[in-house]
Amino acid sequence: MKYSLGRLLLALAFLAPASAGAQDHNMMNHAGHNMAMPTGDSLVWRMPPMDMSMPMLPGLDTEVPVVGPFLAGTGMDPMMFPEGEPRQVVDMADGDTLNLEASLIRRTIGGKTLVMYGYNRQYPGPLIRAERGSEVTVHFTNNIELPTTVHWHGLRLDNAFDGVPGVTQPPVLTGESFTYQLKFPDTGIYWYHPHMREDIQQDLGLYGNMLVDPEEADYYNPVNREEVLVLDDLLMDAGGIIPYGNESPTHALMGRFGNVMLANGSTNYALTVEKGEVVRFYLTNVANSRTFNVVFGGGRVKIVASDVSKYEREEYVSSVVIAPAERYVVEVLYDEPGTFEIKNSIQAINHFRGVFYPEQHTLGTVSVIGRPVDESHAEAFESLRDNADVSEDIAAYRDEFNRAPDHTLELTVRVKNLPLPIMRSMEIDTLYVPPVEWNDAMPMMNWLSSAEQVEWVIRDLDSGQENMDIDWTFGVGDVVKIRVFNNPKSFHPMNHPFHIHGQRFLVVSMDGVEPPNLVWKDTAIVPVGSTMDFLVDMTNPGEWMAHCHIAEHLHSGMMLGFSVTEGDRSQ
Repeated sequence: MKYSLGRLLLALAFLAPASAGAQDHNMMNHAGHNMAMPTGDSLVWRMPPMDMSMPMLPGLDTEVPVVGPFLAGTGMDPMMFPEGEPRQVVDMADGDTLNLEASLIRRTIGGKTLVMYGYNRQYPGPLIRAERGSEVTVHFTNNIELPTTVHWHGLRLDNAFDGVPGVTQPPVLTGESFTYQLKFPDTGIYWYHPHMREDIQQDLGLYGNMLVDPEEADYYNPVNREEVLVLDDLLMDAGGIIPYGNESPTHALMGRFGNVMLANGSTNYALTVEKGEVVRFYLTNVANSRTFNVVFGGGRVKIVASDVSKYEREEYVSSVVIAPAERYVVEVLYDEPGTFEIKNSIQAINHFRGVFYPEQHTLGTVSVIGRPVDESHAEAFESLRDNADVSEDIAAYRDEFNRAPDHTLELTVRVKNLPLPIMRSMEIDTLYVPPVEWNDAMPMMNWLSSAEQVEWVIRDLDSGQENMDIDWTFGVGDVVKIRVFNNPKSFHPMNHPFHIHGQRFLVVSMDGVEPPNLVWKDTAIVPVGSTMDFLVDMTNPGEWMAHCHIAEHLHSGMMLGFSVTEGDRSQ
């Protein structure tokens, strides 16, 4: 497949415009495949719940999105679908095969019976556990009503199995299958999710983790137990889930923030430990847009690793900021009895009143019983390790840190045909824009903005090309420095978790300052107004993409493609 064709198909697959316009609410177009979308007479737009201290802009009280509404299983009795089950662990040895199915399931959340999606009827999907260096096969079948694929986020696997429709594979239509070959070259926590209409499919439950165990017995510190914790949110009201955009996403300005917090797909995550236990938490953020600030009550916290490696040095931290698609590994020592909450603790903003206010959401609870743990690892917890293996790996790239960038990108946005009150409100010069949007500070305006009206832009400042017109080619072995500037003067500045497929990178500078403690990443959040330098280790040949991992931004155009070729180095 030629790269230009792949770029065209990818754009079609992700943007999926409705050829019949907003009046036809029964079809969704994906990469040239029209799929019937059951709507029924009962499915109408409902205004999302709002903080009443955020007044509605005059003139918006009768507005609805220009796209039609969609919910999974509309018009069908939820009881006809199997009830979802909590995640199961699947231990896979080298050469093993897993059958993975996406299907409609029934869930009860907040007292409401909902039709959602699940991998193997589970929430989250099965936890695939394998040893570093192993290879496994996943035979995937699609039994939801939308075309889909599976992207194995963070894995440096063969390009053919990256799960990008129109580039590495065709969309998997309803009732069809695709076989993925997975490689696990790096220890750590990874995750899998769709790469078509993520704003719907992922938000409704299609996500799961891969935990890659180290070959070395002392790779991590000794702990008493391990917990894989997936963080998410869901937007609901008294009627259930707020509908999604049919032809294209709603919430295109800020991304879809939920008001119900989920940990491992549940509102009541709970863990019981003994006094003195050290727990290793593997954290993943699968939310469409929300960045979490995770606080562990009742325990001291040590940060150990992130997306693709350990840190150079362990550190004690008071909280963990985790953007969509990022992962972090932390260890927590619970040395006092009691019941403690894991919280999302933020400073929210009310744009209309111009005020900040503290906001906390409970993500789960940890009960520490008084009985001391049989084997204490507190001594190891009190020691902060220097990871010489990570520092030695990074040392080979340090000569590249301070040179000029190979490419410079600007992140911005264009809008058209938004309701006039929204356009006027966003023109107010005094509107404060925080570096990170912790909450939906303009829920009505955000809901009314669709990907039909909002185009998020990655612009190559050297060539002037944008999004999928950007055409970069690198060679295997190239070390590429990419500078990313998040323009604070755009129509609506927004933080962006920037994800690069198939490779690993270091954040070597933020606003001109080198981070004091480096770690290999595949996703990093670029705050509003900041300039970040990514040093990308191009080791994996094929046709890849890079994009914002806010689902609504991705499906509003914010992505680029690049090729890595074997042979001569070229940029």
